[in-house]
Amino acid sequence: MIKLKSVEDISLMRENALMVSKTLAEVGRHIEPGVTTKELDAVAEKFIRSLGAEPGFLGYDGFPYTLCISVNDTVVHGFPSEYKLREGDIVSVDCGTKYRGFYGDSAYTFPVGKLSEEDAALLEATKTSLYRGIGQAVAGHRTGDIGHAVQSYVENLGYSVVRELVGHGIGHNMHESPEVPNYGRQGHGVKLQEGMVICIEPMVNAGRKEIYLADNGWGIQTVDGRKSAHFELTVAIHKDAPEVLSTFEFIENNQL
Repeated sequence: MIKLKSVEDISLMRENALMVSKTLAEVGRHIEPGVTTKELDAVAEKFIRSLGAEPGFLGYDGFPYTLCISVNDTVVHGFPSEYKLREGDIVSVDCGTKYRGFYGDSAYTFPVGKLSEEDAALLEATKTSLYRGIGQAVAGHRTGDIGHAVQSYVENLGYSVVRELVGHGIGHNMHESPEVPNYGRQGHGVKLQEGMVICIEPMVNAGRKEIYLADNGWGIQTVDGRKSAHFELTVAIHKDAPEVLSTFEFIENNQL
């Protein structure tokens, strides 16, 4: 069942989304070769609590950390660990908050030091596909329009889209209806309605689209060992234009 949000609901969700956005920027300030992903997780938990919110992922369905940190060929849901980041790694940081009964959720894939041209292109293509998908997120369109925009863009560049994991609605629960796939056909899927709030999150692989579940029962990895990128923003559906509640500006413009 899709739960439509009031103007007041969306205002609270916007606050959550900005908390997540600022947390991602704070984590990004600490990303450099030699830093462990567990250290990044501690930074995030401390920062979220300093904002008066709670980590949205910690304990969610038994997840034991504040962040999902996914390095290189880990697509999503990676565990923070003692792994020390290395020059040339890419690291997806997925973050959630809970504040005044609502959840926030956003993700960004960071470069560690200087990237190869190939890896930099993967990140840029994935982020661009996210914005292509967001452009379709208006009332009257369908989830297939979002998925088609993402899929057609990245596949034309030679990348592949993960099928088993999708975007989602968000609100009083972290994951609500509808599912928002990153692939699909125009004019198909769930019709978007004013008052819906969804997370659009392309997961794009440099190689094959197939994935497998890691031994810890959470991490999702590419079968061919090639890298994967992941970007996510939260979007409120309106009649004329999407309203993007979370933002990458704090990361990309060093606004903290």
